[in-house]
Order: sequence, then structure tokens, then C-alpha cells
Amino acid sequence: MVTTDFRRPVTLAVTGTHSTGKSSFLQALSEQLRRDRIEVAVVSDLGAEALAHRLPILDRHTWASTLWFISRGMASEAVAWMNADVVLVDRPVPDALAYYEAALEYRCEQPDLGNVAHLEALVIQHVRNYDLILRTILDPTIPLDLSKPRGTDLEFRALADRHVAKVLERHDIEHDPLLSHGHTRALIDARAFIRGRLDGADRDTEG
Repeated sequence: MVTTDFRRPVTLAVTGTHSTGKSSFLQALSEQLRRDRIEVAVVSDLGAEALAHRLPILDRHTWASTLWFISRGMASEAVAWMNADVVLVDRPVPDALAYYEAALEYRCEQPDLGNVAHLEALVIQHVRNYDLILRTILDPTIPLDLSKPRGTDLEFRALADRHVAKVLERHDIEHDPLLSHGHTRALIDARAFIRGRLDGADRDTEG
């Protein structure tokens, strides 16, 4: 007999290359949801933690560092699920795979296909836990945010943007665009989506 002892909260993720407005969008969304008295948990970008562990990031990504980002991200999301009605994820697990592939292209290196298959299997298995994925679209006029641990290479930022799109397309991962000038509309739509999911969950519980 199979029993269900856990109901995952509504989980929204924002994917995309760096300095494209992911964190600011999620901060605004979390503030609005909390004003609606919704319990929110935010899973933040893991870049600073990776650096603290002396892991290579950005164009230096390796298979091992990518595995860490994916597994650490999944673990952080699982912890957040225990304590919230809504979980907002700044960089879902497909981002790590995309950055790894961007780093390999940047360094003109060929991947080990077995290693890539391993990472892809983890991503495909986990991505079903995202109820809504928004993908930022690179606007080259937006400057790099130097307050976070990241490189200043604009070429790599553009390369990562392309690989995020490739990973989503290659694995048929549904997502909606999040344009730099469209945050107001996206916030309204995201709140409506979340409220609809929460209301549906309440009706299921009552039933």
C-alpha cells in the first residue's frame, strides 16, 4: 500500500544567466506574498557558498562542482519545502547543467558524455518539482551586479544565457519568459498562479 505523507508546497523557480534580475524579481514576489500572509521560503543562489568551499564556478565549472550545485540545490529545496506554503528558487537545478556546458564551450573542452548523462538524469528527475519556471532573457544593457561573487566576463554571461535556453529546450522543460521590462506583469501573473495552486490545495484538503 502506497501512502502520501508529504505535500510539496507550490514551488516557483527563476532561471537565467547572471545579472538579469532574478534575485530582485524573487525579492519583490516574496514581499508581496508575505503581505498576503503566505508563508514563503527562498532558496538563494549558491555561488557564495560554493566559493566558501573553494569550488570552481562560472567559466571554471567542472563536473564535480556542477554535481555539488545540483545536489546542494535539491537538498536546500527539500529543507525549504518543510517550512513554507510557497518556495521560491533563485537558480533551479537546470542552471547548473547549463553553466557547466557553457564553461566547457568557453574553454573549448569536450565533455565526458557519461558525466553529462549523470547530471542530466538528476536534472530531469528533479525538474518535475517546479510548478512554474520563469526564464530571464539577457538584456546586454543591464550591467553586471558586482555585489555578488561572479565574474565580469560579458562574453561568458551571454554564453551562459544561450546554454540555459538550450538545456530547457533539449529536455522539454516548460517555462515562461521573464523580460527585464516585464516584471510588473510577471509579478501579477505569478501571484495569481500561486494563489490558484494554494486554493486548489485547500479544496483538496477539505475534500
